[in-house]
Amino acid sequence: MGKKSRVKTQKSGTGATAVVSPKEMMNFISELLQKCSSAAPSPGKEWEEYVQIRALVEKIRKKQKGISVTFEGSREDYFPELMAWAAACGASCDGFEISNFGEEGYGLKATRDIKAEELFLWIPRKMLMTVESAKTSVLGPLYSQDRILQAMGNVTLALHLLCERANPNSPWLPYIKTLPSEYDTPLYFEEEEVRHLLATQAIQDVLSQYKNTARQYAYFYKVIHTHPNASKLPLKDAFTFDDYRWAVSSVMTRQNQIPTEDGSRVTLALIPLWDMCNHTNGLITTGYNLEDDRCECVALQDYKENEQIYIFYGTRSNAEFVIHNGFFFEDNAHDRVKVKLGVSKSERLYAMKAEVLARAGIPSSSVFALHCSEPPISAQLLAFLRVFCMTEEELKDYLVGEHAINKIFTLGNTEFPVSWENEIKLWTFLETRAALLLKTYKSTSEEDRSMLEKPDLTFHSRVAIKLRLAEKEILERAAASGKAKRLHFQEKLEEGAALPLYEESDIALLENADAKLPIILRKLEEEDERVEQQLNLVQAETEAHTATLDTPETPLLNGERKELSDAQQQLPDLDHKAVEEKEAQPYQDDPSAQRTGDKPKEKGE
Repeated sequence: MGKKSRVKTQKSGTGATAVVSPKEMMNFISELLQKCSSAAPSPGKEWEEYVQIRALVEKIRKKQKGISVTFEGSREDYFPELMAWAAACGASCDGFEISNFGEEGYGLKATRDIKAEELFLWIPRKMLMTVESAKTSVLGPLYSQDRILQAMGNVTLALHLLCERANPNSPWLPYIKTLPSEYDTPLYFEEEEVRHLLATQAIQDVLSQYKNTARQYAYFYKVIHTHPNASKLPLKDAFTFDDYRWAVSSVMTRQNQIPTEDGSRVTLALIPLWDMCNHTNGLITTGYNLEDDRCECVALQDYKENEQIYIFYGTRSNAEFVIHNGFFFEDNAHDRVKVKLGVSKSERLYAMKAEVLARAGIPSSSVFALHCSEPPISAQLLAFLRVFCMTEEELKDYLVGEHAINKIFTLGNTEFPVSWENEIKLWTFLETRAALLLKTYKSTSEEDRSMLEKPDLTFHSRVAIKLRLAEKEILERAAASGKAKRLHFQEKLEEGAALPLYEESDIALLENADAKLPIILRKLEEEDERVEQQLNLVQAETEAHTATLDTPETPLLNGERKELSDAQQQLPDLDHKAVEEKEAQPYQDDPSAQRTGDKPKEKGE
């Protein structure tokens, strides 16, 4: 299992106040906001922009050294207080304790035998920090006036967390004191450690995550120091970049969606104690009980006394784990690499291909995924590639004729090839595309493995190289799979094998086999909703000249949870979820799957 954030002991007091005038600091902040709000850099200039933004941030951090609110001692000193508070609030506290599991960080350890599916943990609403509780807190007056807070629940939750941390009478202090003081997400990487991710598919998300965080910080620094409704916030004297990075990371790695009290919509929440659980493979075992108004978690498997209790975070890629949770999961059966594919509008057959794809509910241009498993492509990607490689005559078979509509449902079914030639084309394309993507890396897989053997490698560098290597291994397997399939279908063609023919009676088989059905029409509707949400997000971001830190979070929604779509695994941007939360829409992942909900965050340590 992946290593979680390591904790550094915090010292009491505010330290030596940095010598910097309010005017000088505001000038730095204005410069940062302007830099982060400028037009996106031209291709190939993203790293240069990142270095420039980082240099500005480091100037600000240097000026702010020693003025953050901290607690005396280490987080583990406050675990007994957390447990006592949880018990007083009506949470379950029997059967487990918080324990240190070395590289995995802190987690929950069974103090007795726990049976699989046994309800062992529940957390009542009164313990949760939510967007709703933020509205009734000291942050409420600003929330009522600031459009960004109203649209972006994740930002609201981050500022809520900071305000409560600075309040010595906050009811959530027993929880806040046990949060990590630092995280291992790329927001905490040194510049040289981020360099290991250059040429990877994760790098754009990492750079955007940093830029968005810096932009949010600069925007809210100005708001806190100038907005009349922010005058009573306990942040004016202590709102550093490190403070905001910490709050954003705490939210990004731990947030979930739960139903509001009346069950009419969802809201974002931090769930104390439960968020100590570490990740392993399995199934979702957490839901929200509206009747008892509490988050509930059943055991993923049998646990013996003194064993660590795990939960399943969801079908996340290692890029998501690294960027949003701060660890690399070695045994990740759901790892994948994104690949952008589209039918060229200048192609002669574009209109026909686009129409077939539309009938199947697949966009003519989208982000798909190559998986670490076999086969490396989903039914949806298989359907896309088949259409992508179709001849004019083959396209006509799926557009006209008595059975054309029903044949659309065979596109993602491996048992019904369009033609042997079509199969050869699509697997050749996959083999070639994977090989080309491999050539974009600056190092080979063997070189990465050799680097990982170096004992002096920093933890963040090791995580970055592991992620880089994992991407290459997925592409290597995809190329090998493409080659094997290409040779297989070439043999079929050469030996004159009969092509399995689709008959109308086969539709019943297809309708009863979800795994074989490439597209379900409601998924097209979900895709349309997702695109609309993203357009709303862009509009809100442009108007506000700010962005947010979104993380592929898995909504905890009364036992039902949806996955993120591959297209949405773009970056950590608090605002995707914020807009979705506002519209009471769960955050979606892979449009081809749904699940029920729990998604812990940057757990453990």
